[in-house]
Amino acid sequence: MPKTTISVIKADVGSFPGHSRTHPKLIEKAAQMLKAERGKLLIDSFVTHCGDDLELIMTHNRGVDNKEIHKLAWNVFLECTKIAKDLKLYGAGQDLLADAFAGNIRGMGPGVAEMEFDERSSDPVLIFMADKTEPGAWNFYLYKIFADPFNTPGLIIDPALHDGFVFEVHDLVKKRKVRFSCPKEIYSMLAYIGAPSRYVIKHVYKKDGVIAAATSTQRLNMIAGRYVGKDDPVMIVRAQCGFPSMGEVIEPFTTPVLVAGWMRGSHHGPFMPVGLCDANCTRFDGPPRVICFGFQVSNGALIGPADMFDDPGFDRVRVRCNELADTLRAQGPFEPHRLSLEEMEYTTLPLVEKALEKRWEDIAE
Repeated sequence: MPKTTISVIKADVGSFPGHSRTHPKLIEKAAQMLKAERGKLLIDSFVTHCGDDLELIMTHNRGVDNKEIHKLAWNVFLECTKIAKDLKLYGAGQDLLADAFAGNIRGMGPGVAEMEFDERSSDPVLIFMADKTEPGAWNFYLYKIFADPFNTPGLIIDPALHDGFVFEVHDLVKKRKVRFSCPKEIYSMLAYIGAPSRYVIKHVYKKDGVIAAATSTQRLNMIAGRYVGKDDPVMIVRAQCGFPSMGEVIEPFTTPVLVAGWMRGSHHGPFMPVGLCDANCTRFDGPPRVICFGFQVSNGALIGPADMFDDPGFDRVRVRCNELADTLRAQGPFEPHRLSLEEMEYTTLPLVEKALEKRWEDIAE
């Protein structure tokens, strides 16, 4: 049996009102285009949104970085951009940073997370989609899921997890990567992934090389050289039968974590887990949101989804996130609510600084 590939590709191609949510006509068009490819390029597909991001979930047997799959996603985003422009939606086509498809959608604006694997007798897969934050937002959660026994007791009591996992970390500035074998190298890894604006967990593997998790690591500002919106990452995590259980995978999201993004991509805010019905960013264009859809994968077919955060078990963390949002908003333009100057480099702040550049005077010693 051929291996199954899951490709999750997202882009903001227009929203309403402002950066709040994806218009239903875009979701409808995308779903129609992907459905037309079932039995051809695709085995199965599902289309949804998180905030203003259009999310394409596709299964196939063509492996990761497949030109035809990426071209299909690109064409979907182009057609949806046409609709967005006709409706005068906000930011129509903003994540499409290239004029024409160049063989691989990576580096062209949209975010991509993919993994290829041999299906098990039962293969639960959780797909996380975020809005108003950056790729490093997943670092904390992946560490908790795959390296922290206080979160994942299976690391202690399940022989299939006891050897730990290997984390592939990318340096988004110097374009390099390194692998950490955990638990042995946990402290060394934390020295890097604790700086999520630069170091991002791209993949997690079992010690035998089997893929456990994959994330998108595209940074829009580094591609475009200017602020064009936040990256709004996606993540795929396999669960059960040699991996952390479904409950162990989503448990870390009961902790209110502060992430970079929110308003104008320039502020720290609480990462709020919500059901799809609440995946609309309104207050101060946020707070940052994350949704999680659970599927069983059966011969490439997507059985589901289950809306994992549509659960009163996450009500308390949502309350705490709102309380943190109140505290941070009270700080207005001051750090640490506003990002550090280094992180503000690719926002619109440099334009303000440039206008005032000639007014500065040297101070005599």
